[in-house]
Amino acid sequence: MNTPREIHPVVSQVRVDDMNIKSILSGQNITINVDHAVDDDEAKLLAMGFTQEFKRDMGAFEIFAVSFSVLGLLPSIAACFDYQQLVIGMSPLPWIIAMLPITAVALSMAEISSVYPCSAGTPYAVSQLAPPKFRAYLTWFTSWSNWMCQITAAPSVSYSCASLMLALKAFADPSYSPSNAEVFGLSCGVMIVSAFMCMAPTKWAGRFGSIGTILNIMFLIIVFVMILAGNKRDEMHDGLSRFNSNSTAWGLYNQTPFPQGISFLISFMGVIWAMSGYDSPFHLSEECSNPTTAVPLGITMTSVLGGVIGFLFMIAISYTLVSIDDIAADPDGLGQPFVTYLTQIMDKKLVMAATALTAVSSFFMAQNCLLAASRVTYAYSRDGLLPLSNIWKKVSRKTQTPINAVIANCILGILFLLLGFAGDTAIGAIFSCGAIAGFVSFTTPTLLKITYARNTFVPGPWNLGKFSKPIGWLSVAFVAMMIPLLCFPWTSGKDLNVQNMNWTVLVYFGPMVVSSIWFFVDARKWYVGPRSNINPDDIIYGQQLETGEEIPDILDGEKISISSTEKK
Repeated sequence: MNTPREIHPVVSQVRVDDMNIKSILSGQNITINVDHAVDDDEAKLLAMGFTQEFKRDMGAFEIFAVSFSVLGLLPSIAACFDYQQLVIGMSPLPWIIAMLPITAVALSMAEISSVYPCSAGTPYAVSQLAPPKFRAYLTWFTSWSNWMCQITAAPSVSYSCASLMLALKAFADPSYSPSNAEVFGLSCGVMIVSAFMCMAPTKWAGRFGSIGTILNIMFLIIVFVMILAGNKRDEMHDGLSRFNSNSTAWGLYNQTPFPQGISFLISFMGVIWAMSGYDSPFHLSEECSNPTTAVPLGITMTSVLGGVIGFLFMIAISYTLVSIDDIAADPDGLGQPFVTYLTQIMDKKLVMAATALTAVSSFFMAQNCLLAASRVTYAYSRDGLLPLSNIWKKVSRKTQTPINAVIANCILGILFLLLGFAGDTAIGAIFSCGAIAGFVSFTTPTLLKITYARNTFVPGPWNLGKFSKPIGWLSVAFVAMMIPLLCFPWTSGKDLNVQNMNWTVLVYFGPMVVSSIWFFVDARKWYVGPRSNINPDDIIYGQQLETGEEIPDILDGEKISISSTEKK
């Protein structure tokens, strides 16, 4: 006996094909019944196949605020000394050269976000741009890659935050040296506090992001002024001028066993990681108003402003830094090259103040990284991608936020932090893993847009116009070049051992290989890409389906059949 369908009053109807978008529901003459009045933002989300579960309490500034806080220029620059200055020297050249193709990656993604503004991000775009034969696998692969990027971001930033705090204590008390257990425990504390903040209602999450951004910008400016105005190189080091000469500041100092050109490219890792986070607005699409323009604008502003401000900050460092060799040697045992750099040019009080401000900025960066990651976990669970998806896709009725997804990401982050017990090389792998995972997921839809879908892609309200393809090709070429370079070890020959190996290959490609095997062995039988979570009772199919024909399995539930009476 058929179960009676629930009947409720229809207040609004959304005709999917009238929305002029290519989605998982388009091209099937579908009308969606809604029991309340809908605005344009909700109508487009419904046409994409999803119900509005979050409150749209964020505006353009709020999602930019979250994104810029995730970018976290000050703590990112501090955390990436190992990947830039300690690779090729103090020169700002790597930054200014790398920021151009990185911005191209962001602009290409921004154009795509204007067409597909949903929390799933780039995988949804892949599902609509890929060839039908490979659509499910490419969406699956992109989803897992993006998820790897998201779940490694918060623990890596939390680790940096904890390291800065403990470096501050070590600087104040020379007899103190933090243990791995202390770094791990404090990192976990940052993750847990961040998780509670991410469970708050969307309005509060947006406010936390705004506060984090305001503090991030303020502290960035304050530390920038400290570096220039508080610089006492000439007093602290006999024979030095207050600032480096142009030739010294812009000179390259290869500290790797590889040719200088290769080392220069490897140093882009620091720029890539410091400029990451611009994808966050994409994952907050369902929580902001007017997402077709607000989301790409947030992505663009984060990338461009982050690149320019970061370059100015790098110039300040290059003209004041005293000795790369001394920073690498870490004579005071601080474990943080950025703090060691500050001790070369400032008195003790300024060093402590600058480090404290950087640590606070790092905390808000970690919190917003976890916020974006939880929305990705929710979105992919909605598609049935992750194990136990039914748990992670639940949205709290009280806060209207995915609390279970936040908890899951927090636990995974703590597990990643256990790599710290294996040494700096192992924990460092999650930095470069996030860079590769992000690049792959950010650029896959761009590659499809300029190749297979080049004649069918319809730009949204925010687009690159005639520059779309050139910028797309630049971003794809840059990512293709950087992926193998980000896997390079830091040593070679006899010095290359287990301790000095770059474990990014294992941390990223290991899970990706496992996920691919899972797809071809099992998931290909049931995974179809993004799934609609709209109640099947609210979907009316037009005359394209004949009596008894099965509705495509795009719904979050079992397939149903319709009779001619039901179609009418």
